[in-house]
Amino acid sequence: MRLENVRSWLANQSADALLITAPSNILYLLGFKSSNAAALIGDDFVILYTDSRYRESAYAIRDIEVVVLERNIFAGLGASLSDYVKGIVAFEASNLSFASYELLLKSGLKFVSSDNALEQIRSVKDAEELIAIKRSAEVLSCAFGRIPELDPIGKTERHLAWLIERLMREDLGADSLSFPSIVASGPNSAKPHHHPSDRVIMEDEILLVDAGCVVGGYCSDCTRVYATGALSPVMQKAYKDCFEIQERAVESVHAGLTGKALDETYRAALDDLGYTADHSLGHGVGIEIHEEPRLAWTASGKLKAGQVVTVEPGIYLPGIGGVRIEDMLIIQEGGSEVITPVSKSLTVI
Repeated sequence: MRLENVRSWLANQSADALLITAPSNILYLLGFKSSNAAALIGDDFVILYTDSRYRESAYAIRDIEVVVLERNIFAGLGASLSDYVKGIVAFEASNLSFASYELLLKSGLKFVSSDNALEQIRSVKDAEELIAIKRSAEVLSCAFGRIPELDPIGKTERHLAWLIERLMREDLGADSLSFPSIVASGPNSAKPHHHPSDRVIMEDEILLVDAGCVVGGYCSDCTRVYATGALSPVMQKAYKDCFEIQERAVESVHAGLTGKALDETYRAALDDLGYTADHSLGHGVGIEIHEEPRLAWTASGKLKAGQVVTVEPGIYLPGIGGVRIEDMLIIQEGGSEVITPVSKSLTVI
């Protein structure tokens, strides 16, 4: 079905074949995981290019032809493409270096951008993918529910990040992290992409944890904020405001809306309360932790049933602290399904 979707797209283009070079797209279409591969998709053929290190794994894939090239596969890729295509080749312009593109041009073929076609196709998940994503979100949700048991007070941010990773991998069965965990305490929580440091988590402050894991090849992503005791009135208000904005945003998501409109509403809500937006409302999640669709002012197109997104408004007060509350949602025709059901009430550790 995935190859059929690509060929349906190709039938409406001027190109004769599609050259895929993004590892995530090759994994999605062929189930082939490699750091050095390309795939050529045509009406009646699939050619997988890789080097000798991945030969046996490539040969194990059914109904495709495998071409083994030298380590720099682009040095010989152009000549091989011309064995199968005589006209125009669509390619992933955003996933190819200029040096590799120059090597392809030596084939004499004409290349046109695919305009991220695969990313758009991938954005709508099939039933099997949704099962994997739900399982990943379930493992992550269990981990968040057990964070208070890790006794964060007195530990460094870096140590707590390691304990959370070990919990997800050793106790709950995650394959890996979907991104390095963000553990931010006190004033560090005002930095949206803070890297865990040697700062000791103290009493009576905000503790923000943004984490994700990979299960069955699919990512999850969630953020919760904890209190390590009494919070200042300004941080209590920030939490209340962020909670209410996030709740309204979650309730608003459904197929047919645009990511741009959702993001604009979120930014307006922050502005009405005297805050500024330091990042967009959310993003798609799947094989990669950030993929289509985007809930951002730069987004285009309407949301579709079967897409999976995060909704993660944030309020950041430099030098004081920050709040971000994030859930994962499966978009549906009349609404959405939240698949990270961890309590959003402010948990006091």
